Amino acid sequence: EQSGNLEATLKQLADYMEKEQTNSRNLKNALRLPAITAVIAVIVGCVLVVFALPAFADLYTSLGVELPTITRVFLSIAGFLKLYAVWAILAVVMFSVAGYFYLKTPEGKYRLDRFQLTIPLLGRVIHLNELARACRCMSLLYGSGLPLTEIMPMVVKSTTNAVLAKALVAVQGEMVKGEGLSKPMSRHTIFMPMMVQMVKVGEETGNLDETLLSVAKSYETEAEDRTKSLVAMIQPTMTLIIGSVIGLIALSLTSAMYSIYGQGF
Repeated sequence: EQSGNLEATLKQLADYMEKEQTNSRNLKNALRLPAITAVIAVIVGCVLVVFALPAFADLYTSLGVELPTITRVFLSIAGFLKLYAVWAILAVVMFSVAGYFYLKTPEGKYRLDRFQLTIPLLGRVIHLNELARACRCMSLLYGSGLPLTEIMPMVVKSTTNAVLAKALVAVQGEMVKGEGLSKPMSRHTIFMPMMVQMVKVGEETGNLDETLLSVAKSYETEAEDRTKSLVAMIQPTMTLIIGSVIGLIALSLTSAMYSIYGQGF
């Protein structure tokens, strides 16, 4: 409305929102499978350790067999779970509730967002998506004719990462002092070198919206490729983890059987 170019702005906004939805869906898809697999692995492991293993252990004990170390370790875990399962669940619930309310605080939100950026493989994807969102938002608003002094507060509000928001607020303060945009960005490691360089080029050529859009597209493409690779890696990795856990439990059972044969039963 302010620039008199509402039609073009709405088209850019539609593209921006579509990209936002796609990136969010890709991240959720990347996290859904390992979460479900981890829950299943925990349930299966608990069932085997708490119910299946003790039944075999009672049989072996009645035969006077000395159980192997790995079997005794799993039996100790099973005994602990039987005695303190309620307290353990209560403790987990209490810590979860406390953690939930802590993450709702500014400090907790900041620590969580900073941790997310350091997660191997996934952290890079989150980082790219956050920067791409900021670049697209700035490009859209700048191309609509708004000045940077009005754009930066809107970009800060649009970001979902507290670490990036804090860096953008610092850049905004330094920009108001007349340092431009690229120079303050270069002082914060969260802004990747290509983004800083392209912002500098955009400031010098007067095409800041175009250069920011190019950066957004580049980061979105990289994030999409990395997300696909991550999804492809998750399934075999989780299968290997589950197989290892079940294999250890099976080993504890079979090693006890071999102990029976070794002791002459």
